Amino acid sequence: MFVNEKVQGRVDRLSEDSPVSGEIVISTDLETVWLKICAGLRRDLGAQIFGQWIKPIKLSAFDSDTGLLQLELPSEFAATWVRDRYAERLLLAWKAHHPAVSNLAFQAQSGAAKIIQITPGNSAASRFANQSVPENKFRLDLDPRMTFDQFIAGHSNVLALNAAQRTAAADKPLFSPLYLQSSTGQGKTHLMHAIGHAFREEFPAATIIYMSAERFMIEFVSAMRRNEGMEFKASLREADLLMIDDIQFIVGKNSTQEEFLHTVDSLISRGKRVVVAADRPPQALDGVDQRLLSRLSMGLVADIQSAGLELRRDILKHRLATMPHQHVSEEVVDFLARTISRNLRELEGGLNKLLAYAQLTGREISRDLAEEQLSDILSACRRRITIDEIQRTVCEYYRLDRNEMSSKRRARAVARPRQVAMYLAKVMTPRSYPEIGRKFGGRDHSTVIHAVKLVEHLRGEDSEMDNDVRMLLRQLES
Repeated sequence: MFVNEKVQGRVDRLSEDSPVSGEIVISTDLETVWLKICAGLRRDLGAQIFGQWIKPIKLSAFDSDTGLLQLELPSEFAATWVRDRYAERLLLAWKAHHPAVSNLAFQAQSGAAKIIQITPGNSAASRFANQSVPENKFRLDLDPRMTFDQFIAGHSNVLALNAAQRTAAADKPLFSPLYLQSSTGQGKTHLMHAIGHAFREEFPAATIIYMSAERFMIEFVSAMRRNEGMEFKASLREADLLMIDDIQFIVGKNSTQEEFLHTVDSLISRGKRVVVAADRPPQALDGVDQRLLSRLSMGLVADIQSAGLELRRDILKHRLATMPHQHVSEEVVDFLARTISRNLRELEGGLNKLLAYAQLTGREISRDLAEEQLSDILSACRRRITIDEIQRTVCEYYRLDRNEMSSKRRARAVARPRQVAMYLAKVMTPRSYPEIGRKFGGRDHSTVIHAVKLVEHLRGEDSEMDNDVRMLLRQLES
């Protein structure tokens, strides 16, 4: 049985200038040996490594019958780290100075945070066996809604989607890091969460770290202030998949850039996977170290373009398909898809607000309700398209002379394009019916109202007319 020498032996507190300053150790004999061992390790390992990993060790208990000496460290992570990297060196030192010690045990101090021992559950996970991660050190918070199944593909994002799926697959990726680049709200974060979900499903025992660049900086600075920089760095470099969002916010910070560079180098050299996301390409990052720029550019830079009208419409329809009890007309869906065009986050947010308002008030979801309740979003998103621009685009599309928009000719080949232009002026500009009428040769507002209603009707009855309007909307919005 173990003999608690903290009780039986004399307990001393070392002087402040000793290698294990301020620590309470067991028995004078073992204490003296430990001081000698520490002096040699400080010399061999250097002051920084010694101070980070060896100095915090406490001698806990010694069983003279078995020769087992228990060593305590501040955390489970530290205990695991020291055991894996310095156990053999420590044991040789003890045997040289105190032959009665024939084995060492490493444990966390009482009350220290536990670690999760990951056990492989299948053959795919076995490559990640025997790993440990600090509990809650980098808690993996993935949104359950952001999976590949819920990501709507379109021409603007298909490259990024395919690259993300390849990164999460069992096969070794062809590129690392994967650099996702797009403006705000186009799906970068969704893809990163989806990669995390798919990779965890493929490799249940893998260590996955996902955080924003802002959190990376906060964690790094906090660890340095606590003198836990080595532990922080080691935690990052144990990752099998590291994902950092909004990487543009990490530039300009020399120390964090340096650490991130070394982390990326370490992971890539060991075949691990790295994903970063930013609102601009690597070459446009301000104040970035050239070495880091080179690392970020060496994999695949997948650009996500702004979602087009069809993709925005598909996203709304997909969202509504999950809520069969909510009825939203094609007209309203089309209106939202055409009008809220800045980013997909605003698009879904606008739909959610409209649905919530209708449900709470019992009002029918109509275009008028959408314009009323989403006026702030709509006014911010509307590009300032002019009636002149609409007339010019319609005339080019139908191969008409621009003067026909104001002429009195009523031939169908002229009147119908003019009516389409009036319709587009109403749905794409904030102009009133009288204002639109004045831009079309001083026509009465009732003429404009008739044109708008007619085109709306024809779009539902005539596929050719609907296609013409869609093409014109796409041209004007681009």
